[in-house]
Amino acid sequence: MKKTLLVHSVFLIAATMAQGAFAQTVEGNVANGEQKVVQCIGCHGLEGYQASFPEVYKVPKIAGQGAKYIAASLIAYKKGERRHPTMRGVAGNMSDQDIADVSAYYEAVGAQYKPSNSPAPTDAKALALIEKGGCKGCHGENLSKPIDPAYPKLAGQYADYLFVSLKAYKAESNGVSGRSNAIMGGIAKQFSNSELKTISNYMGAMSGDLSVVQQKKFR
Repeated sequence: MKKTLLVHSVFLIAATMAQGAFAQTVEGNVANGEQKVVQCIGCHGLEGYQASFPEVYKVPKIAGQGAKYIAASLIAYKKGERRHPTMRGVAGNMSDQDIADVSAYYEAVGAQYKPSNSPAPTDAKALALIEKGGCKGCHGENLSKPIDPAYPKLAGQYADYLFVSLKAYKAESNGVSGRSNAIMGGIAKQFSNSELKTISNYMGAMSGDLSVVQQKKFR
């Protein structure tokens, strides 16, 4: 057991170092980021906007996520570690400075959002599955206080997006929709799709810091 935990910790440290390298070299500018999100707001600036590939689901809430995580995600799309065609196209056209600015903007604008203080849902099966996956080990208390800002906040994210994302880690070899991440791939593969849906529904029902902030032109 100790050996397993040690190996898991080594993977966590390696992943954090790889994702954090970008943030250490490029500083984001919130004001510049507000001008650069024009390519983001058509999907992420509309409440409940749905994507249709690889299945129908709501695009994620990103306002309130940590800048370091948003940047790491965009870099993953740019490098092909995440393979969604639309996001690969968007990220591929962004410079490192663009990514840093947009990420800083979404972290800052999300801080203005005040989430509701709804009680945590009660679902013994979901809690057991989350415990099995060790989700709090990285994503923190209430799944909204990551141990490192390179990891995402999960509480209150759209459940259908979480479900599609978790399945993508299981299908890492899929050339158009898979996600390559050794840690998340190993965790997601422990569960059936039915169990992943249970986990996703629970996380989506939690209170969290994430929101959809509409731009002025869409209000």
